[in-house]
Amino acid sequence: MVELTSERKAAAAKQLRAQRIETPSWAYGNSGTRFKVFAQDGVPRDPYEKIDDAATVHRFTGAAPSVALHIPWDRVDDYAQLAKYAADQGIALGTINSNVFQDDDYRLGSVCNPDPGVRRKATDHLLECVDIMDQTGSRDLKLWFADGTNYPGQDSIRDRQDRLAESLAETYARLGEDQRMLLEYKLFEPSFYTTDVPDWGTAYAHCLATGPRAQVVIDTGHHAPGTNIEFIVAFLLREGRLGGFDFNSRFYADDDLMVGSADPFQLFRIMHEIVRADAVGPQAGIAFMLDQCHNIEPKIPAIIRSVMNVQEATAKALLVDVDALADAQRNGDVLGANAVLMDAYNTDVRPLLAELRADAGLDPDPIAAYLRSGYPERIRVERVGGQQAGWGA
Repeated sequence: MVELTSERKAAAAKQLRAQRIETPSWAYGNSGTRFKVFAQDGVPRDPYEKIDDAATVHRFTGAAPSVALHIPWDRVDDYAQLAKYAADQGIALGTINSNVFQDDDYRLGSVCNPDPGVRRKATDHLLECVDIMDQTGSRDLKLWFADGTNYPGQDSIRDRQDRLAESLAETYARLGEDQRMLLEYKLFEPSFYTTDVPDWGTAYAHCLATGPRAQVVIDTGHHAPGTNIEFIVAFLLREGRLGGFDFNSRFYADDDLMVGSADPFQLFRIMHEIVRADAVGPQAGIAFMLDQCHNIEPKIPAIIRSVMNVQEATAKALLVDVDALADAQRNGDVLGANAVLMDAYNTDVRPLLAELRADAGLDPDPIAAYLRSGYPERIRVERVGGQQAGWGA
């Protein structure tokens, strides 16, 4: 394990204090599998209560100062008022996520649909999301498309790429100078023969063609099994095109489990590339966000645990002896280079993070503090009646 000298601890602490992890509004609502959405007591009934829960996560972690919105799930009459409410709770409204996958019109796709009327409807929604960004002060518009085909010959693969490019260009032209478009990719699902944005290369190519403020989003669960995600991270960082990273964990496909729960070593390897590029803090421009569905576990503790897991992986990555690693790499010392990484990974960083939380006036154990706070009991009592938020709401 790495020796935690005062100098090494101070260097790691500086970056850990700057780390920001956005939480998603939809993770606080009910979710489930294809077969069942499981309801829990105390789930938010509107965007304001989602903000309350997000602010609670930030209060106990100190590292989650913004919440992403999903439109139309989080639609309100006055977004400026919603932004003010968030600010009053000590957080900000972050990324605006579009939704062009839950309408009957999108059965054959949204912006790639062969019907020009449907494409117009979908693009108009993306433009509406930019309008919302203007009102909330949000910097980033995140685009994920369920578009694709299920059968050979169902539609022209090339034409669908042309339609996608046209919609991206129109949406990009509507952005303000300080706003960005983040394009997310996914290998498969819900389409099974072709997906119109299936991988990082497709997303990267469209971003290059669209403009410098169009950047790629990586989601941990959106790859084929065995994909070397840290390679993609390193490549896009080198090209200056990594705009966002959605944290979750997977065993088989897009499981959306708590980050670090399935393969914590993968999370460490990813964070090592991010640390190497000096891209942990907000100045690097990467929108780090949890994108998870907490189906059977309590929502808020699960989100707190995910934030802590990202912090632990980051702390370990910050403890890599970069000089020793570079020396071993230059000398072709395969075992020595690997040992440097493994020494950092096997270091118990929990005491360091507990110390940092205490120094910041936080409880060293955020989950225990949350459970003692009375907040879980209060929301179970107060949020009786009404319509709980969840998939499609």
